Amino acid sequence: MYGCEAWTISKQIQNKLEATEMGFLRRMLRIPWTAKKTKERVLNEANKRRSLVRTIRKHQATFLGHVMRRGKLEHLVTTGKFEGKRSRGRQREKIMDGLATWLGPGKVSDILAAVKDRDLWRDMIANACKQGT
Repeated sequence: MYGCEAWTISKQIQNKLEATEMGFLRRMLRIPWTAKKTKERVLNEANKRRSLVRTIRKHQATFLGHVMRRGKLEHLVTTGKFEGKRSRGRQREKIMDGLATWLGPGKVSDILAAVKDRDLWRDMIANACKQGT
């Protein structure tokens, strides 16, 4: 998961990560993929819950807090406030948009304001991790 802080996680990538995590669990428990066991049953046998995407989101949120408090070039790139022309077609999904949906209802501007207060930001991340993905 080295460098996962810079990933943009779309729904398709999230599904692939969850499938990979389930494949790892099945392999560790020696459950063949042909066995007709549901995902919930495999998770119950392992006494686990899905954590890969949640861990990645937590890393992204802590990295975002670090970058936003610095106020350098990374801050401009992350917020999308750099100069230049936008390419044609549909806009690519930004890290800020993904984190805004994960952290709950609110605007990106509210998140940027919360990042400045380190304790509030940590509490927001902890609450989002408790609620799930």
